[in-house]
Amino acid sequence: MARAAAEQLRLADVVQSWLGRPVLVIGDAMLDEWRFADSDRLCREAPAPVLTLRRRISAAGGAANTAVNIATLGGRSVLVAPVGADAAGDELHDCLDRAGVWDRTVSQPGRYTPVKRRMLAGDQILLREDSGDPDDPLSDLGVDCLLTALDCASAELRAASGGEKPALVVCDYGLGALPAPVRAWLVEHRDRYATVALDAHDLADWRGLAPTVVTPSFAEATRLLARAGTIRPTTNPATAADPVGTGASPAAGGRELHLEHPEVDPADGPSELTVGTAPGAAGMRRTDGPTGEPTPGESRVAMTRDGLSVTGTGVTVNAEVGAGVDRAVLAESRLAELRAHTGAAVVAVTLDTEGAVVGGVDGAPARSHSTPVPASHAVGAGDAYLAAMTLALAADAPLSTAAQLAQLAATSTVAGTGTCVCRREDLLAALGRPAADDRQVLVDTGHLTEIVAEHRRAGRSIVFTNGCFDVLHRGHVRYLEQARALGDLLVVAVNSDGSVRRLKGADRPVNPIEDRAALLAALTCVDHVVVFEEDSPAALIEAVRPDVYVKGGDYPPELVPEAPLVQRLGGQVRTLGYVPDRSTSAIIDRIRAYGQEGATDAQAAPTPAVETSGATGTGTAATTGADAPPLTGKAP
Repeated sequence: MARAAAEQLRLADVVQSWLGRPVLVIGDAMLDEWRFADSDRLCREAPAPVLTLRRRISAAGGAANTAVNIATLGGRSVLVAPVGADAAGDELHDCLDRAGVWDRTVSQPGRYTPVKRRMLAGDQILLREDSGDPDDPLSDLGVDCLLTALDCASAELRAASGGEKPALVVCDYGLGALPAPVRAWLVEHRDRYATVALDAHDLADWRGLAPTVVTPSFAEATRLLARAGTIRPTTNPATAADPVGTGASPAAGGRELHLEHPEVDPADGPSELTVGTAPGAAGMRRTDGPTGEPTPGESRVAMTRDGLSVTGTGVTVNAEVGAGVDRAVLAESRLAELRAHTGAAVVAVTLDTEGAVVGGVDGAPARSHSTPVPASHAVGAGDAYLAAMTLALAADAPLSTAAQLAQLAATSTVAGTGTCVCRREDLLAALGRPAADDRQVLVDTGHLTEIVAEHRRAGRSIVFTNGCFDVLHRGHVRYLEQARALGDLLVVAVNSDGSVRRLKGADRPVNPIEDRAALLAALTCVDHVVVFEEDSPAALIEAVRPDVYVKGGDYPPELVPEAPLVQRLGGQVRTLGYVPDRSTSAIIDRIRAYGQEGATDAQAAPTPAVETSGATGTGTAATTGADAPPLTGKAP
C-alpha cells in the first residue's frame, strides 16, 4: 500500500512539473460534431429509425483536440493549422478559445474545415458524415501563410517561455495540412524544438524529422513494416522463435508467426500484412469479416472475427491459424524495427482497448493496459495519450513514467460519449492528488493582479464581473457560466457587507460576505473571487484591466456605467440577460411574504388551552412561555 501511494505521488509530481510547458501543435485540425437523438420507431419508407434531435455539441478534433488536451493538462499550447473560412471554422476557433489554446490557425478561403458529424441514438453511433476534401491541396499562398505562422508561433512561444525550447507535436492524418514544403521546413528547423512527438497515418513521410516519440496504432505500425518489406525481427531471437509465448520453436514443429509483404504493386490496392504461419505451412487468409473505417488513401479495413486481434487498414490477421495472436507481443517484437524505420527514439504502439506497448533505445519495453469501453466513448482518447506523453517527455520524465501517465490520461477520458479531453485536475484526482488544493480561489487585490499578469503572459483572456450575490440562485449560476465561456479566466468581484448596505439598504445583505464569497468560490466556472469595499469596482477594473467586462441586464453595453473605463483600458463590455423570474430581491420578497402570511394565520387561529389542576379546584389557563406552541409560517 505504501509503495503504491509513493508511486502515485511520484507520478503526480511529474504532472505538476509540466505545468506551463510550451508545446506547438501543427497538423490536421477538424471539428467534431455530436448530434444526440431519440428514436422509438421506424419510418414507413425504409427500415430506418426515425430520429428526434435533442441536442448538439461541437468539439475540437484531430490536431485541434491534441492542442486542447495539452492546454487542459496544464501545458502552454499553440496550434498552427489551416482552417476553412466557414461556419465550422468559426466553431473550431470558439472551441480553442474556451480551452485556452493560443489560436494561430491560418484561414484558407475556398477550403472547407474538415468536420466529423456523428448521429447517436442512446449511446450508439448510428452514422458518421465526414466533410472536407482531403484531396484539396493548399494553394501556394496558403502554404506560405502556414509557414509564416509556424515560424512566428515558434518564436512567440519560445519568447513567452523565457527562451525555453518548445516541444513540437505533429498530427498528420492525411487531410492536406502538412504538404511537402511544411514537412521540409520542420525537418530543416528540427533543432528549434526540444521534444518532437509524431502521430501520422503514414510514418514513412517523416523519417527525416528524427522524432523523439511516435505513437502509431497497431494498423499504422504494421503497414509501415509491410511497406518496408520486413520478414523477421532483427532483435530478440527468443521472441522471434516464439512470439506468442507458446514455448514452441520452428524446429520443434511449433507455429511461428511472421510478417509477410504481398508481392503486389502498392498502386493496385492497400498494402497488406499477413499474420499467420511461417512460409510453407498450411492456412487460409480470411478477409470476409466486417469492414471498418478506412484512413485517407486506403480502400478498406479487414477485421478478423476471432475476438482477439483487431486489425486496421490494409492489415489482415489469419483467423484460422493465427487465432490467439497477442498484438502486444507482436508489437513488442517489432519495436526495434519501428524505431529504425521512423528514426524515433521512442515508439509507442497503441492497441486501442488493449492499451499500448512502449519501447525506447534503452530499457525493457513498457506495457500499459486499458479498460474496454464503447466506441463512442473513446473518440479522441489517442489525442489525450499523445498530449500526456509529450508533456511527460518534455518534463524529462523516465519513459516508463511517461507511458503510465499517457495511458492514464487516455483511460480517464472515456467515461462518457463525446470527444475525449483530459484535464489536469482529472489526472491528478486519478492519482489521488486532487488539484483543487493548489488553486487559491479567494484572493486579495494584490495577489489577484499577480495571477492575472501570469495568465496574460500565457496569452489567456480575462473576464471580469461584479455584484452583491447576496442569495445565490439559478440565475446567478447561469449568468456566471455564460460569463466564463467568454474567456479563459473568470474573476468575480463581490461587494463587502458595508458596500451592500449602502447600495441595498440597512436590511441587506441577508448573507455575510464570508458565506457569499465561499459559495461563489465553490462554483467550477469561477476561477477567482475578490472582495471590494467601495461602491464601484472601478479601482479593481483599473488593476485587472479585463479583456471582457460582463454585467447582467437587457440594456445595451454602452449604458453600463463602467463601459467607458473598460473600453479606455482596451477591453470590451458584454451584457447577459437574466433568467426570467430569478432575482435576489424577488426571492427575499417571497420569503418575507410567506413569513407574513404565516404570522397572520397563526394570529387568527384560536388560542389553544390546557386544563390544569390546582389546590383549590380546576379551571383553564392559556399556555405561556416554554409550553407555548411556536408560531410558524408556511414553508417557502
